[in-house]
Amino acid sequence: MDAELSLDFLRVVEQAAIACAHTMGHNDRHKSDLVAVEAMRRVLDTVPIDGVIVIGEGERDEAPMLYIGEKVGTVHAKNLDGPRPTRFQEIDIAVDPLEGTNLCATGAPNAIAVLAASERGGLLHAPDLYMEKLVVGPSSKHAVSLDVPVHENLRAIASCLGRAVEDLVIIVLDRPRHEKLIADIRATGARIRLIGDGDLSAGIAAAVVGSGVHAVMGTGGAPEGVLTAAAMRCLNGEIFARLVVDTPEHEARCRLMGITDFRKVYRSEDLAPGKNVIFAATGVTDGTLMKGVRFFGDGIRTSSVIMQNNPRRVRFIDSINVAPHKDVRIHF
Repeated sequence: MDAELSLDFLRVVEQAAIACAHTMGHNDRHKSDLVAVEAMRRVLDTVPIDGVIVIGEGERDEAPMLYIGEKVGTVHAKNLDGPRPTRFQEIDIAVDPLEGTNLCATGAPNAIAVLAASERGGLLHAPDLYMEKLVVGPSSKHAVSLDVPVHENLRAIASCLGRAVEDLVIIVLDRPRHEKLIADIRATGARIRLIGDGDLSAGIAAAVVGSGVHAVMGTGGAPEGVLTAAAMRCLNGEIFARLVVDTPEHEARCRLMGITDFRKVYRSEDLAPGKNVIFAATGVTDGTLMKGVRFFGDGIRTSSVIMQNNPRRVRFIDSINVAPHKDVRIHF
């Protein structure tokens, strides 16, 4: 996959972030998500690829666009201006046009627009189920497991980082299902940061040294797990994940996607096995690694991260979309 596609995917997440940032704090989750989806879909049709959405707006939802299996890219665009490219790369795409819908609706931190891409077959077609997750950075990825008690994992992470367990910060989604997990973490003396939404952005932070986040633990969406895995492939971090399959309906949905081992522990190379992986995200609201979209009289400023694993490269990009008038001023 052409690494220069990363700049095209940057445009995709930037425009999705800008669109939903206009709705920040309006307390309209549906509108925030809708405008992000529409903007992302529109810009994807300008990218010179033969793309297929493998993680999108819901396996069971009757979404009008960015649904699983939808074809995107200029090869499929109906209203393309200018000549069509003659060569297209076949690309699988995972998207979350607005990760942290509630965060955007209330103006809370860490809402982001996200996309991951790889060659065909490079991203797992994950069912829209819950998934147990443990996300850590490069130093700890060979020392932890989903199958050991919480206190053992925290002790191993602390040892790998050369610090006390009490110095760790663990992010957990603030959900009733995590009551025991939270109690187990607190019993070790480790510190907890409870979040309302956004375990994907939390997972990225856990893999970046200096973010102040040392692990993410708990149960969250499987589609977000695939996106996190794509980021881990680029950041050299790791996700350990296991699908929560506890009803016959869950089993049937897994089998439809070719999944038969319901106890399998997935790692990043299982969830995002592609040889060439690109991950792109733009901040919607201010967050740990990226600032949110900022509007000013002469343009719009965005903060993004673009990552790839082959060759491994991580770029933090600050962009200004300049207003089209002759007296425009660039703000620093």
